Amino acid sequence: MDKIKIIIAFLIITVGAAIVGFWLWQNFHPSQYDDFAKCLSDKGVKFYGAFWCSHCQAEKALFGNAKRFLPYVECSTPDGNRELQTCIDKGVTSYPTWVFPDGTTQVGEMSLQELAGKSGCALP
Repeated sequence: MDKIKIIIAFLIITVGAAIVGFWLWQNFHPSQYDDFAKCLSDKGVKFYGAFWCSHCQAEKALFGNAKRFLPYVECSTPDGNRELQTCIDKGVTSYPTWVFPDGTTQVGEMSLQELAGKSGCALP
C-alpha cells in the first residue's frame, strides 16, 4: 500500500512539474521581438487597448511572447463596462490606439513594419 502511495505522489509531482515547466516555457522564453517591443517602450510609444478588444488581441499576437514588453495601457474597467480615467484623459476613444512620442496617434491595428517606421525601432 505504501508503494502505491509513493508511486502516485511521484506521478502527481512529475505531471505537475511538467505542466508548470511547459507554462513557464510558453510564457517566458525569449521571442524574436523582445528587443523590438522593449524599444517601443523605451522610445515612449504607448499602446492603449482593452482586454475585450479583438483587434488589441490580434495586435498583441503579432509580438508572441514579447507582448509582455509592450508599452500597453489597459483602458477598460475589469467588468468591461467603462473606460479608465487615464485613457479618458488621453482622449482615447477607440482601440487599439497607438500614441507616438511626436504626438501623432494611429487608431486601429498596425503592422510591425508600420510600427518600426513610426517609432524608429528596428525589426529583427
